[in-house]
Amino acid sequence: MASEPEVIRDKTAMRRWSRSHRSKGKTLAFVPTMGFLHEGHLALVRAAGALADLTVVSIYVNPGQFAPSEDLDAYPADLRGDLHKLADLGVHAVFCPTNLYDHGEGGDRGDVQARRTEGAIGSSGPPVSCLEAAAGDGSGHETWVRVEKLERGLCGMSRPVFFRGVATVVAKLFNIVEPDIAVFGKKDYQQWRIICRMVHDLDFAVKIIGSEIVRESDGLAMSSRNVRLSPKEREKALSIYNSLSKAKYAALHEQSTCQELKSLVIQLVTEAGGRIDYVEIVEQESLIPVEEINSPAVICIAAWFGAVRLIDNMEINP
Repeated sequence: MASEPEVIRDKTAMRRWSRSHRSKGKTLAFVPTMGFLHEGHLALVRAAGALADLTVVSIYVNPGQFAPSEDLDAYPADLRGDLHKLADLGVHAVFCPTNLYDHGEGGDRGDVQARRTEGAIGSSGPPVSCLEAAAGDGSGHETWVRVEKLERGLCGMSRPVFFRGVATVVAKLFNIVEPDIAVFGKKDYQQWRIICRMVHDLDFAVKIIGSEIVRESDGLAMSSRNVRLSPKEREKALSIYNSLSKAKYAALHEQSTCQELKSLVIQLVTEAGGRIDYVEIVEQESLIPVEEINSPAVICIAAWFGAVRLIDNMEINP
C-alpha cells in the first residue's frame, strides 16, 4: 500500500519543506486544488508527477473567490479520501492550511453566518467576497491581484470577485510552495489564461502547464459540483458537451458565423432545461470575442442546471 503524502498545514513549514528539497537539486511540480478530488484533478497530478522530481498538491477552499451569495459552504469535502487518492499517485506533500488570510481583529474565520450574510460590508459599494464579509468591519486582508483585461468577460461578468480571488490565492500559494512548475486544468479556461498572464507580468519563476479537459464517458466535463446534480439534471447537463461538439463541427465544416454558433449552443442547452449564464467565442490567448473564426478560438459556456452552475469550453483550431 502506498504511503500517504506528508500533510503540511503551516505556511512556514511548507516553505521550509520546499526550500529543503530544492536546495538538494530537486524540482517541484505543484497542483492547487480545493479538494474533493475527482479524475480530472488526478489527471493534473499525474501530469505534474511526470514533469518534476517531487509533486505537491494544495487543498484549500478559498473564501476570497466566493461572493457571500455563492456556494462556499456547500462546497464538498473529503480530505481523508483525497489523501488516499494522492498516495496512490505518489504525491510527496499536501499543503492543507486552515487559513491563508488575515481576517482582522473583528473577523471570525469560522463564522458561517458572517460569510453568508449578503452585503455584510459594501452593500452599496463594490462587490465583496466571503473573506471580506467574514471580517465584519472590513479589517484584515486587503491586497488583491488583478489581471484586469482578462478577468472582465466570461465568468467575470456574473462573478465579479472570482478572478481577483483566484489570482490572489494562487500568487500566495506560489510564494509559499515555491514550485518550478504548476499544472492547471483547461476546463477553467479563463482562469488558466489569467494565471499565465499573472505569472508573465509579475515575473514568477514558475512554468505554467495547461492540461486538457477530462470528461466522463458520456462527455460531461468532470467537476466537483457534478455530485450536486440530481440524476435528471445530470442527464440534461449533457446538452453542454453535445452543443459544443455540434458547434465545433459547424465551425470547421460549415459556413457558420459566430453568432449562429452561439445561437445553436444556447438553443440546445435551453431546450434541455438549462439556464444560460453566457455563451461566447473568444480568441484563445486574449479572450477577446471574435465574429469570425480565422485563427485559434475557444467557445466557452456557463449554464445552470437546478442550483448548480457548470462551465465548459471547446477549442477550435481552424
